[in-house]
Amino acid sequence: MLERYVSARAHGAVSVPAVLHNPDALQHLPAEVRPFGQAAHNVLRALGAIDGEQEPDGMALIVASATARIAGELDVDEIIHALFDTAVPAFADSLILYLREPMPIGDQRPTGPVVLRLWREERSWEEGDMQDFLAPPPISEPGLPGVAEICQVQPGSELAGVLRAVRPAFTDVPATHAALHQLLGEGAASPAAEGQRAILAPLRGRRRVMGIALFLRRSERTSFEADDLLIAGQLATHSALAIDKALLYGNDAHVANELQRTMLPETLPRTSGVRIAARYLPAAETAQVGGDWYDAIPLPGSRIALVVGDVMGHSMASAAIMGQLRTSLQTLAGLDLPPQEVLHHLDEQAQRLGTDRTATCLYAVYDPVSHRLTIANAGHPPPLLLHLGGRAEVLRVPSGAPIGVGGVDFEAVELDAPAGATLLLYTDGLVESRLQDVWTGIERLREKLAMTAQLTGPGYPPPLEALCDEVLDMLGPGDRDDDIALLAARFDGIAPQDVAYWFLDLDDTAPRRARRLARGALTRWGLEALTDRVELLVSEIVTNAVRYASRPVTLRLLRTDVLRCEVGDDVPQLPRMRQPRVLDGGGYGLYLVSELAVRWGSTRLSTGKMVWFECSLPDASTPPGVTVEQP
Repeated sequence: MLERYVSARAHGAVSVPAVLHNPDALQHLPAEVRPFGQAAHNVLRALGAIDGEQEPDGMALIVASATARIAGELDVDEIIHALFDTAVPAFADSLILYLREPMPIGDQRPTGPVVLRLWREERSWEEGDMQDFLAPPPISEPGLPGVAEICQVQPGSELAGVLRAVRPAFTDVPATHAALHQLLGEGAASPAAEGQRAILAPLRGRRRVMGIALFLRRSERTSFEADDLLIAGQLATHSALAIDKALLYGNDAHVANELQRTMLPETLPRTSGVRIAARYLPAAETAQVGGDWYDAIPLPGSRIALVVGDVMGHSMASAAIMGQLRTSLQTLAGLDLPPQEVLHHLDEQAQRLGTDRTATCLYAVYDPVSHRLTIANAGHPPPLLLHLGGRAEVLRVPSGAPIGVGGVDFEAVELDAPAGATLLLYTDGLVESRLQDVWTGIERLREKLAMTAQLTGPGYPPPLEALCDEVLDMLGPGDRDDDIALLAARFDGIAPQDVAYWFLDLDDTAPRRARRLARGALTRWGLEALTDRVELLVSEIVTNAVRYASRPVTLRLLRTDVLRCEVGDDVPQLPRMRQPRVLDGGGYGLYLVSELAVRWGSTRLSTGKMVWFECSLPDASTPPGVTVEQP
């Protein structure tokens, strides 16, 4: 907008010294252009163009305006628009710009020939537009008709020589004239034929040519002079360096965000008795990448670990540390340790990393069979629980010290997790900002959950995906100071009538008893069609467990959307399946399991291991059982 004032001065509409020369006069500028005027005034003073009542010369004025507009942008499109706004009409009547395709980033060495593509939002300035010098200039066709959309630069050509020289030149010079003809194509009109004078200026970044600009003046305007080559060179240099910087910044931000996103779960697990939804929002561009993460880890016994954490700082280092901590936590969760022990070992791992960055983390384990929730906290904001009736509460969980402090104990609490309730885990970016403290934000979040639950009415919990969207809507306008990780879990639980659990003594009758108990449970559940298959698989797994165990073996059947069978013993070694041979006397047990079950696996427990398998239900409409056999 400042350039409109510059052009208005040329037409006698406004005095440039009153706008730029006198700093007090800057206050009389419209608010939209005042920042640009102040920036140009500072640049002019730095260039020595302001001294008492001295009139700033045209070169200093245009370079100052270019510096104020172009240097502060981090978006390529905005930089190019700023170049057009700066150059037209203060320096040229129109501008034709070609940019390299693809644009080179940093130290990349492009392969293949250099290709230039026409930038299609060329702008020109007409006399009638001065009626409102604050209105945006019109979009028009290029200053020369018939210019080519794409130009491939041939090695050794005059155009390649102009790009390599990186100096602006008048197009009436023979070599530059030939280069211009190669650039614009066979069908383009010559500037001389159109009564225009032109300067061809390559745009060179730190190491690569980014494009080339053609500045045009009509015949009724003063011709370009030698000093104008310096102005064209400055405009091209400022633009090229700004584009180079913007590409590097955008590439770094993209790499950082991709790095962080690849460290987050691609998909959330589907486990019996719980539904999960999650959201991740990166911080504002000024804050770049952060270290927030969430995770959902299936555990033995149909349980699931729900995790959310936040590494201090916003940098690539924060994202890298987040990835290391998340990997360590997944390994610790696989050992089936209590939540407080998981955080303790994670704290030790953070100290071994030797970083000065701390992290907060909340680790919760949900058991859908017992309808219980065990939570341990390491300096993280407390979770919220939305009850089925619509009441939202902040759970009382000991805060603990952040991960990385060292030498502290973590405490776990066990809470009821009623069916239909929703647990919400989040990072502090959701509730804390420069405008509110964390506890004010937590109270606002609790109120938001309660209000959202009222929309669906009592007894009907809000859909998880919609609930996450509603929670994020509480964010105010403007850039966020921190990234946000959000994890919501709906506790459906597993009904007692869909669970059967037994202890089996270590004797020869254990496999026969296991078959009988499984047959009875399947009969009560109306799943007789699975009887033969389940009896065979249960017998094979129990036989192997009884052979090596030193304590009674456990057998549990769960009926959800599948039939799941779990056999636990006190032997930590996991079974390995091998292909049985004809003369072998055994080795068929796990082979049969893998062939007849939909899924199977084995997991270490703190007390031994568990071997499990799943079978599809023959009819999803089978009514639930009415009784449960006690151990």
